[in-house]
Amino acid sequence: MGRVETSKDAAVFYWPGTSATINFTGTNIKATMKSSKEKGYFYAIIDNDATKALKFESDSIKKDILLAENLSKGKHSLQLYKLSNSTSANIFYGFEIGGKAKLFKPSVLPKRKIEFYGNSITAGHGVDVPQGMNDSGKPELFNNYYTYAALTARHFNAQSSIIARSGIGIMLSWFPEIMSEIYDRTDPFDPSKKWNFNNYTPDVVVINLFQNDSWLINKPEHQEFKQRFGTTKPTEDFIIKSYQNFVASIRAKYPKAYIICALGNMDATQPGSKWPGYIQQAVAGLKDEKIHTVFFPYKNRSGHPNREEQQSMADQLILFIDKTVKW
Repeated sequence: MGRVETSKDAAVFYWPGTSATINFTGTNIKATMKSSKEKGYFYAIIDNDATKALKFESDSIKKDILLAENLSKGKHSLQLYKLSNSTSANIFYGFEIGGKAKLFKPSVLPKRKIEFYGNSITAGHGVDVPQGMNDSGKPELFNNYYTYAALTARHFNAQSSIIARSGIGIMLSWFPEIMSEIYDRTDPFDPSKKWNFNNYTPDVVVINLFQNDSWLINKPEHQEFKQRFGTTKPTEDFIIKSYQNFVASIRAKYPKAYIICALGNMDATQPGSKWPGYIQQAVAGLKDEKIHTVFFPYKNRSGHPNREEQQSMADQLILFIDKTVKW
């Protein structure tokens, strides 16, 4: 599930929330994997019980990783779920099942489909930061499984595709890539690896971007500001038009989808912020009755949203989808 690149002998997971699921019998199961760029972090979830999920890492050395052992007789499922940021490329070579092994047909994927475009909040940056610890952005502290995006998709028993990277914006990011230039890629770092949008047509698209833009347009000394804008801060009209153009590009890919333009729950939605208004103006200018706005209240705390705050965002989004979307 999600944007996965496949070849004859492997599959590559780039984006958070991408997964592979297998139905089988056997006493144990291993995965053969390696990762490039940085370590990737995953859950191995047996029989849909995430409370007992194994969290493990994949690094630059190809190896077999034991995911479960001493399994009971009978049919089991295992989901391999990417938790960390889109800055690791994770090569998955396959499963190895021990004992009296048997494969079953894959489960039928849910009919409903959601796609998310977002930054650190949607990727799961800091979700697993222990209380009192610095929100450092280490890959092991990401946990996409408990983001508002993944929680919402599971609530509706929907397939999910999560296109997110910590630090990304629509106009400018903390690094060279911006969402409006990479949203159509399978590999976020390779412009030649384009995603085929015919492979996945969502019923609902949720966009939660502009948090990083809201910081960076006030940092004329930052390299990416200089690269994109020189010495002149973008005007409000430019900000609104940039957002509008990105939403229009999503609409062109998915003519029938509901599009929810969200923002929050970090300081871009704090009292007095102009950024929700920019989004409202952009959406109003599109004159499309299936494009909506949702703003998550500022959590009034430093750092990224934790599990409880992500759940609160999911609850708000679920309520909105229940009232708005016919699917």
